[in-house]
Amino acid sequence: MEAGRPSRTAMRAAHARARHQADPQRVFTDPLASKILHLVPDELTPPDDPVARYNIRFVAARSRFAEDSLASAVTAGTRQAVILGAGLDTFACRNPHTGLTVFEVDHPDTQEWKRQRMAAAGMAVPPSLAFAPVDFERDTLAAALDSAGLDRTRAAFFIWLGVTPYLTRDAVLTTLRFVAEHTAPVHVVFDYYLEPPSAMAPELRTAHEAATRRVAELGEPWLSYFTPDGLADELRAMQLTDIEDLPGPELLARYLDGPIPDADAFSGHVLRAGRATAR
Repeated sequence: MEAGRPSRTAMRAAHARARHQADPQRVFTDPLASKILHLVPDELTPPDDPVARYNIRFVAARSRFAEDSLASAVTAGTRQAVILGAGLDTFACRNPHTGLTVFEVDHPDTQEWKRQRMAAAGMAVPPSLAFAPVDFERDTLAAALDSAGLDRTRAAFFIWLGVTPYLTRDAVLTTLRFVAEHTAPVHVVFDYYLEPPSAMAPELRTAHEAATRRVAELGEPWLSYFTPDGLADELRAMQLTDIEDLPGPELLARYLDGPIPDADAFSGHVLRAGRATAR
């Protein structure tokens, strides 16, 4: 990541959300996605490549699932949402939930660049948004959220999208343990990836290898993969026992009618886990 700029992978996710708004099979609505990027309609054409099209839809669907799950938590009484690795996510500016405070956690340089983009686009920082800058070379996640005002005795909902592949397995599990240690009821939605199966079709394996090579060349290589059973065992050991794990095609099937085209293009899963009672 260059000083004063967001991570390149955060930019890629933001562009995916923006380009998805022009998809005739839109599963996620974000009218601010292109605004924060200062994109014009001609720059939002959906890709012709089927693998790229599937991956953009997956990025959109994981955001839809996270925000739908958060809405259910708000209905149950949650009034704190934490977006880990927020990047250029716009939920805090679209927040429809009265009384919900949104804590955005990210590197200070990314947050400063985001503030500049928002100001240039005429997007005001809403009073319900609290920035929690964290530089893991100097700070801890707990300290950053404490400083931002997160109340660990009140229910919270964590959203963590597009981050885990770039962390080591130990770093992923350490963050999930931090979430699980929340004193009050807590839920988290995050995504992860499976190790590509040896039987993957050659053209899909080629696409997968190209994708991992591109992010590695950007200085942000993929470092971790998980299995559904193994990850579920880890979460239950943390007392996060309310688990819903959806492969990408199954996730998209919730929002699209008929068969999911290019359904085997990628190995991404989205998982919701939580605990409805206090520790």
